[in-house]
Amino acid sequence: MSRAIQVMPKPKKLSLYRWIIIGALAMIYIWAFSGVPMEGIKETAGQITKAIMTGIINPDWDYVSLPDGEDLLHGLVDTLAIAVLGTFISAFLCVPFAFWAATNMSTGKVTSGSGKFVLSFIRTFPELVMALLFIKAVGPGSFAGVLALGLHSIGMLGKLYSEGIENIDKGPTEALVATGANRFQVLWYAVLPQVLPDFLSYTLYRFEINVRSASILGMVGAGGIGTPLIFALSSRNWPRVGIILLGIIIMVIVIDFISSSIRKRIV
Repeated sequence: MSRAIQVMPKPKKLSLYRWIIIGALAMIYIWAFSGVPMEGIKETAGQITKAIMTGIINPDWDYVSLPDGEDLLHGLVDTLAIAVLGTFISAFLCVPFAFWAATNMSTGKVTSGSGKFVLSFIRTFPELVMALLFIKAVGPGSFAGVLALGLHSIGMLGKLYSEGIENIDKGPTEALVATGANRFQVLWYAVLPQVLPDFLSYTLYRFEINVRSASILGMVGAGGIGTPLIFALSSRNWPRVGIILLGIIIMVIVIDFISSSIRKRIV
């Protein structure tokens, strides 16, 4: 005796929720595009685009190295130094904030919510805004770029570090506490060995981001390759723009490859 297979109808609630979500997304997109001014394309857009592409395709190779030192190589080295110092400063300064924000490390009156709030507050300010503030405080140059990247990276690295601390295995910690170990011994022998690989991986990842950010900070006077780039753009020296962009691309690709290889071995 065969039984008829009954096809169950789809729940109406699920279909209704799906249409509500689609409608909400459509409204968000319409609202977002309505705020974008559509002024059309300028008549000289074709000529400007052709000039830019011609200059980028035919870069100024003489700018790679100049006798006076104001060249591409020195600018890239300066940018790399800003990223290294900024990452080094933030990697150490964010550790106390990370333990402060970790829920499994907060005791008594010290709450993780206040630590998370501080890290979120630091991340609120973009690197460019911090660079402008530090330029006013210490003057234009690489030092302002280092301070801007170092302070901004504390917020992001502190958040990642705190999440790594929250995901540790509690077994070694509980074993040391049961043997009478103090808080410092628990941190040194149970917590740090578990979180150090994640800390190093996050630091390398942040270094990659800081290299890109350091290339932009020079446009506001915070040192690095961004300074000659903004001058070349202002003077419409497209061949020089092309060689600078090519240098930045090569530097970023090489650093990404090296950093990825190191992170794979660590993790």
